[in-house]
Amino acid sequence: MLIVRFVDQYGDVRIGLAEAMRADAPLRVYAEQLKVGSLLRLATDDLRELTERTASTGPVSAVGDVQLLPPVDGRTEIWAAGVTYQRSREARVEESTEQSVYEKVYDAQRPELFFKALPWRVVTDGEPIAVRADSPLNVPEPELAVVVNRQAEIVGYLVADDVSSRSIEGENPLYLPQAKIYAGSCAISAGIRPAWELPQTALTIRLTITRAGETVFDESITTAAFHRKLTDLVDYLFQCQPFPDGAVLSTGTGIVPAIDFTLTAGDTVRIDVDEVGSLTNPVVAGIEALDWLVDAAADPRRRPDVQLS
Repeated sequence: MLIVRFVDQYGDVRIGLAEAMRADAPLRVYAEQLKVGSLLRLATDDLRELTERTASTGPVSAVGDVQLLPPVDGRTEIWAAGVTYQRSREARVEESTEQSVYEKVYDAQRPELFFKALPWRVVTDGEPIAVRADSPLNVPEPELAVVVNRQAEIVGYLVADDVSSRSIEGENPLYLPQAKIYAGSCAISAGIRPAWELPQTALTIRLTITRAGETVFDESITTAAFHRKLTDLVDYLFQCQPFPDGAVLSTGTGIVPAIDFTLTAGDTVRIDVDEVGSLTNPVVAGIEALDWLVDAAADPRRRPDVQLS
């Protein structure tokens, strides 16, 4: 099952359970007043009981009959971790003028954590991600994201793309917010996979980039190469601040293209994570291509029309 957020035929935003990300997959709906943030206020056992009760009800429609939205809302924040794989450490050292910063944080007890986005700035499957017009070197960062409730328990998983400007971050680590936080820089898959359904094994993450119909990048890694424990990242995130509607924490990438590779407008980025889902986004350039995010914050029907197969 996947927890999804969507606009129904009446224009109302609801949350529900999809059996799969297919147009013909059955869709069941949680109680009308609930939001994703409401679910993330619940302890794991209570969330599981509510979800399994909802899953036992009859389907009310099909996934293809609704408009899927990013599965975050309310006061839920999206954060990210950096330098959690050896390959990420190597890439940061390669690109940066301050190499020792990344060497030290890889081995340090305290992880690198940074704010990424508020819910209204997030895009989902089929919607565009963006590269900065003032950056000559931009890359996707395919990541497993954990969905965490207000009690700091991991209750679900998402596919995430922490789109980044390598040139801006490499120029000076203090430019990290500009390299990481801008319109079209944060994408997550459309469905949350409940944690209790996920097998406790290493997961394969795969990144594929196509350009003009040709594959220009294709690489994978498993979470067995992860340098930290997911629970440790969550513990640090929650140490000194509350998350009343929970949080999404993207856990870092182990796939980084060569230093001479950059995303360009017209590319398509696809990320697959075993047992969790997939995320496919076309690439656009510049802030104007994401202007619709402002209007969609008030009216989700202003989002791009994405068709599922």
